Amino acid sequence: MKLNLVKLVVSITVCQLAGVAGSMFTYPKISTWYASLNKPPFSPPNWLFGPVWITLFLLMGIALYIIWDKGLKERKAKIAVCVFAIQLVLNVLWSLLFFGMESPFYGFVDILLMWAAILATIISFYRTDKKAAVLMVPYILWVTIAAVLNYFILILN
Repeated sequence: MKLNLVKLVVSITVCQLAGVAGSMFTYPKISTWYASLNKPPFSPPNWLFGPVWITLFLLMGIALYIIWDKGLKERKAKIAVCVFAIQLVLNVLWSLLFFGMESPFYGFVDILLMWAAILATIISFYRTDKKAAVLMVPYILWVTIAAVLNYFILILN
């Protein structure tokens, strides 16, 4: 398979831009609203979130590239990209709801939908390319941790 650098850069950029969009809601609230919340003892340190999300968005971009590079003529590839887009929108929406609107409840509802959409993405990617599906596994693991953290923040506040 020949590397299509333009598709790779576009795929990674789209994902990283989603991360930037989410961080616009998140970053201003970390030292204010988020700092004031009661959090469970297993909460990761704040400095860890940035590097983890940058890495996850990179992996997501590579996975998207793999599917896109296969070609979007096949129905299963089109579905896979559409499901991927849904989970990416839900990802940005979570930052808006949880941080921007300061709502652990709406954030939790969104993250449950996002988790389901990520699982659907992994399944649809698997049908097109197993490597792309595997690249999404760290993302669903991290979102699982984030969902548990979101739940505890919801019940502790």
